[in-house]
Amino acid sequence: MKKRLLILGGTGDAIEVAARAAQIADIEVISSLAGRTKQPLTPKTGTVRIGGFGGAAGLAEFLRCSPIDFLIDATHPFAAQISANAAVAAAECHVPHLMLVRPAWEAVEGDRWIEVASHSEAARALSGHSRRVFLTIGRQELAEFAGLEDVWCLMRAIDPPAQNTLVPHGELLLARGPFSLADERELLLQYQIDTIVSKNSGGAATYPKIIAARELNIPVVMVQRTPIPNVERVADVSGAIDWLIQQLK
Repeated sequence: MKKRLLILGGTGDAIEVAARAAQIADIEVISSLAGRTKQPLTPKTGTVRIGGFGGAAGLAEFLRCSPIDFLIDATHPFAAQISANAAVAAAECHVPHLMLVRPAWEAVEGDRWIEVASHSEAARALSGHSRRVFLTIGRQELAEFAGLEDVWCLMRAIDPPAQNTLVPHGELLLARGPFSLADERELLLQYQIDTIVSKNSGGAATYPKIIAARELNIPVVMVQRTPIPNVERVADVSGAIDWLIQQLK
């Protein structure tokens, strides 16, 4: 009988894990997406479910009833609550659990980073210093910047914010990465951006904006990651597949 692998997804890494895990003869893949994006990127292999579980207790119930043999958390580095729930549920159900955590970006020579711990702190860092800001934080945190006066914002997100959400003054740009360096450079110049706000998501898909900012000497307000659960983790897809193979031995 095949072993069931649950992948908590929503990232390109999760799609690749699903594709590679599905090639293992003894594995049945189930990918779960939170459903926050209207048209999410979904794996082309295995079963896909959309929607939350109802917290740690709901996820634990799913692990028991499905039943799930292995759990890989390959969610976005800023999906802190989902990762916390996964750690609690996996421990409760004694399901082997792995986090795939892509490495955070690190500043290099020429970067002008202002590192902050939260989006509210990022908004405070802009006040009185910036006039034309590129917000590359998605749609869910835009309200944190709505109170800024004398600041115009270019807001890039996959989906528009929910109705009645407070958003800053500016323009909404709907787009999904990856983005090229040439396009990011042109965007910053076209909109005369003087500051970027970004999550430290890591990965290659959105890193070109950081390179473009470095080339154009534009400061980046970089929101740092929150602490993650103290569980076994790997930094890439190959590491996740190696872990899975080891679990089958």
